[in-house]
Amino acid sequence: MQEINIANMKKRDASVALEAKPFKSNVKMVLSDGRDRQNIKILKQTMDLTEEALVDAYGDLVSVGNAIIESDPEVNLETVGRFLDKTRKLYMNQDNQVAYRVHLVQVVRNPDGTEKERRDYVKRPANISVELSPVQLSGKKFPKLAAIKKFVFTRKYQIRHVSGLTYDFLYEMAKELHESDSLMLVGSGAKGNEPLVITTGGESHRGFLEGRIDGDKYCLILHLTNMELRGLE
Repeated sequence: MQEINIANMKKRDASVALEAKPFKSNVKMVLSDGRDRQNIKILKQTMDLTEEALVDAYGDLVSVGNAIIESDPEVNLETVGRFLDKTRKLYMNQDNQVAYRVHLVQVVRNPDGTEKERRDYVKRPANISVELSPVQLSGKKFPKLAAIKKFVFTRKYQIRHVSGLTYDFLYEMAKELHESDSLMLVGSGAKGNEPLVITTGGESHRGFLEGRIDGDKYCLILHLTNMELRGLE
């Protein structure tokens, strides 16, 4: 279970638990005979059977087409269709050779899909741990209905207490949000205005806190988003 250091509106902070709650559907897909389905990997083709390799071997696409009609060189019956078990991801260069030194870049695109800019990929460190400044509540609230129309929430975590004192600490947060029927923007950094990075190397997100209570029970949920919905101009 991961930990998160979070502060309330009074700037009192505590280290509590952060837990993912994956949704499990009650519906299970099976085969026609009732057996459980199983995901498998099948070999589609090898590098010597790609379109580029066949063009290099036969000269042009017309010659490749004629060869396919005559002898089916694009299919190797001994390899194509084999089941794959243990695989590893490799980066290839333009000559289909294994690349051992890879420079990763981040491509930023415009809303219409065109490329806007390229920049070096930076592996961001996680910024919610106890050793860093606590995640802070901004005080800026969004009504729930307005928030779900404005942001695309891609992930959520449940924040849980680890002791009686942290129970009271989190319950008060959940109660305030429950009574206002709203989500509150939270952030990292010394001023609490930086995005959240949950795991090292992960994407940065804006965080919104939701609270629910039922008697002496509470639920505090951290919603993450990196996409905002905007109207067309």
